[in-house]
Amino acid sequence: MPAARCAPRTLGQAVALAAALSALLWDPAWAQDPIPVLTTTSDLRSLAEAVGGEGIAATALVPGDADPEDYQPKPQDVLRVKAARLVVRVGLDYDLWLDALLARVARPEIGRGGPAHVDASLGIAVLELAGMSVGPTDGHAHGSGNPHYWLDPRNAQIITANILEGLSRIDPANATSYEANRASFLARLEARLADWEGRLTVLRATPIIAYHNSWPYFARRFRLDIAGLIEIKPGVSPSPAHIANLVHTMRTQGARIIVREPHDPQRDIAFVAGKAGARIITLAASVGALPQARDYISLFEANIEALAAAVPIQ
Repeated sequence: MPAARCAPRTLGQAVALAAALSALLWDPAWAQDPIPVLTTTSDLRSLAEAVGGEGIAATALVPGDADPEDYQPKPQDVLRVKAARLVVRVGLDYDLWLDALLARVARPEIGRGGPAHVDASLGIAVLELAGMSVGPTDGHAHGSGNPHYWLDPRNAQIITANILEGLSRIDPANATSYEANRASFLARLEARLADWEGRLTVLRATPIIAYHNSWPYFARRFRLDIAGLIEIKPGVSPSPAHIANLVHTMRTQGARIIVREPHDPQRDIAFVAGKAGARIITLAASVGALPQARDYISLFEANIEALAAAVPIQ
């Protein structure tokens, strides 16, 4: 029969074949499923994937095109938290809504202070520590400083170090692989940084207006001048008096660029741009906010390309 041609000819060959199959099935690389990692944002998901590689399956609670500060958890998010072996959050009051989800699941290991809970802000040199707090019904709570620290690409060193530490705690057997993944990612990021800085040099003396206060870390890294904000406070729409003062400032300083995010309201931005004769540039503050911002590195590529295209400003 044809099947007999494929069978081992001796008992020794059969034993050897069985041993080889057993070794393959029990090889940790085959036997271990990817570790489910849950992040609050798409940026942290991208950075977790850079460290974890094929060893993890990362999911972000907030879609890239949504505003994490206004996010309302959904029923399925509870199931995602239950399934996670590692939770990674932005911290700095940015994703306080996560605490309610963690409380519902009641798993101490993924809660604050647990071995499977990573606050990615640990070790970050936080900007705007003073004057950021707002009341619970008065915009977003930024009492711990500006939380948009991932928009400085150099902060990826700290963020990925925190993620690496968390993965190594729950999966020490693969810590060396995670460390190698992180080193490779940071090398690729560093190789792009000089080019990014060079392309934005022409904007260093140009005042820029933003709608939301997402850009202090980005501006510090690339030496940009964020001369004013359309929002009065994070999450608080501008008053007519504020808009009038801002338009006067823009005309006085020659500010001709307004930076917006895709989810920012267009009406006030368009009004200010029309009054001040400014150009509106849409940037992605998170991975996935724009189609071209597919991952952490392409997030910066997309933003720098958009800003560089605004030069020269007439």
